[in-house]
Amino acid sequence: MTSKNFRLDDFVAGWIGGSGYQNTLHCILSIYRKETVMGFFKGMSFPLASITVYNSVVFGFFSNTQRLISKYRYGDGRHPCGMLDLTVASMLTGLISVGLGAPVDLVKIRLQMQTQMVLAENLQLAGNVANGTNIPLRSVDIPNQRLYRGPIHCISSILQTQGIQGLYRGAGAMILRDVPGYALYFIPYAVFCDLLTPSSSSSPHPCSIWLAGGLAGSISWVTATPADVVKSRMQADAQLQKKYKGVLHCIVQSYRAEGAEVFFRGASVNAIRGFPMSSTMFLMYELSLQFFRSH
Repeated sequence: MTSKNFRLDDFVAGWIGGSGYQNTLHCILSIYRKETVMGFFKGMSFPLASITVYNSVVFGFFSNTQRLISKYRYGDGRHPCGMLDLTVASMLTGLISVGLGAPVDLVKIRLQMQTQMVLAENLQLAGNVANGTNIPLRSVDIPNQRLYRGPIHCISSILQTQGIQGLYRGAGAMILRDVPGYALYFIPYAVFCDLLTPSSSSSPHPCSIWLAGGLAGSISWVTATPADVVKSRMQADAQLQKKYKGVLHCIVQSYRAEGAEVFFRGASVNAIRGFPMSSTMFLMYELSLQFFRSH
């Protein structure tokens, strides 16, 4: 799974580390319970497929970029990267991640939006039903509100109506989020791992990896919150007459309407959920790499 400077096992380990929705089994069971077998062909299956591929690309690209930088700077791909090397590798990873992540996020947000719209209409209709009439919410259907039958239909519809640029709406805000965001993800992880690893040890202990990954995840998720708010608002803007003309316009309009606090909405939740997600991801990634490279 290797060549002189390129390793595929980093991508495989990233795929294993990113196999979460808590974990793959939990996701599969959740989809099946809520929507039976048909759920795997609808919007809920999209996060399961996308997150594993996304993390595979992110971790694989980051690790291979580090080796390439070390190869050209120090003549040896195994030479430890300095802080500048880590910064360049992580920011390039953030840039590459937008190419894959922007369409994925857009489709997820559009599918989530239409589900929320139908639920709101159902609740409104149920409230207008005469007292004493027992109609379960799932039987009150608004078929005309559903623009997309699933992720594939969503992608094809956007391509037909808006072209490839339609899939990358909000990509500018995503660059503002992910380029510094990944620097504040991988660099704190490396720093904490180094601090938590005794000088006599050649590799960090699993507990150190878990703690360093969790702290790095919380830092990255919190600092990325303002740009994520802008990205999500632009991607959710599916009107024919767009509410936001661009990233700067979205920032200004959001600030005028809701104040500066709007950009930090959900930051505390991001800090809390970023810890277990990232700690598990880094731990599974590192353990997978150790397994591959010892066999």
